[in-house]
Amino acid sequence: MAEFDIYCDSGANIPFKLVKERNINVIPYSFTIDGVEQSCYGHGDNFHEVAKQFYERIREGLEVKTSLISMQKVIDAVTPSLENGRDVLITYISAGISGSYNQGKEAAKELSKLYPGRKIFVVDSVNASMGEGLLVLKACDLRDMGESVEACAEWLENNKYNLNSYLTVGDLKYLKKSGRISATLAIAGTILNIKPILKANGEDVAQIVFHSKERGRKRALLALAENFTENVVDPENQTVSICHCDCEEDALALAEMVKERGAKDVIIEYYDLCTGSHIGPGTVALFFYGKDRKTGGTPKKGILDRFRRHAKNPT
Repeated sequence: MAEFDIYCDSGANIPFKLVKERNINVIPYSFTIDGVEQSCYGHGDNFHEVAKQFYERIREGLEVKTSLISMQKVIDAVTPSLENGRDVLITYISAGISGSYNQGKEAAKELSKLYPGRKIFVVDSVNASMGEGLLVLKACDLRDMGESVEACAEWLENNKYNLNSYLTVGDLKYLKKSGRISATLAIAGTILNIKPILKANGEDVAQIVFHSKERGRKRALLALAENFTENVVDPENQTVSICHCDCEEDALALAEMVKERGAKDVIIEYYDLCTGSHIGPGTVALFFYGKDRKTGGTPKKGILDRFRRHAKNPT
């Protein structure tokens, strides 16, 4: 196995079981409630129960303030790996969503001075939630195949825009609060039962942007599935993920829709608490490999085949 460690922020939303199985190190975001700072990560097998209660409290009016991951927090997290002579790969949610990526870059500069013999790669996933998480899991595949940290970082940089994300929200007021839509649009949308479809765009500094709108929840879920059909590549040979903010029935319904459209392996998880607090209870998000978000083209031939081949014949 290659001598490097993989880190990600807790926004990657990877289920606790997979974090342990795949030997992933998680650097947590934090949030503040009633003046008390708490970690967004570390609930282990109790995460589903904690998340359910968290989103229920938000419905009741809980005010949550979130914080980025500071440079010092990154330094403290990865230093043990460097001291043990191991290189480091760190992924972050998009720089267009959080300033944590830039903090990570600054941390890498400082650590490179302290550990000049070690390699430190920092990757902007240009995504959020399991849009980042699925990339991290591919990085684990590469590492476990014996690839170098350089090869792993290069693969992520070359293929991250093939990771597609689409989501719909349960209540427009959370998008209004985060400044993504106007108060007027939020009120009108609520009255008319309008459900927006959002997506991760293809800009260099990627953001979650408006894609389309649907009338009613069922139609919004179907639209997510239709975007999957239009953009997915090789659905039966990849892992697809669905994350939700305490609306498991809708997540399960969407999972059935994408399975009908060729998906075989679907991970369903509660949405990470920090990023989930900005989009609100009732959000459902879908993540999968597909067309390039920058160009609209399909991935280079063999990208997913490579992982399929090594999954069957691991080195």
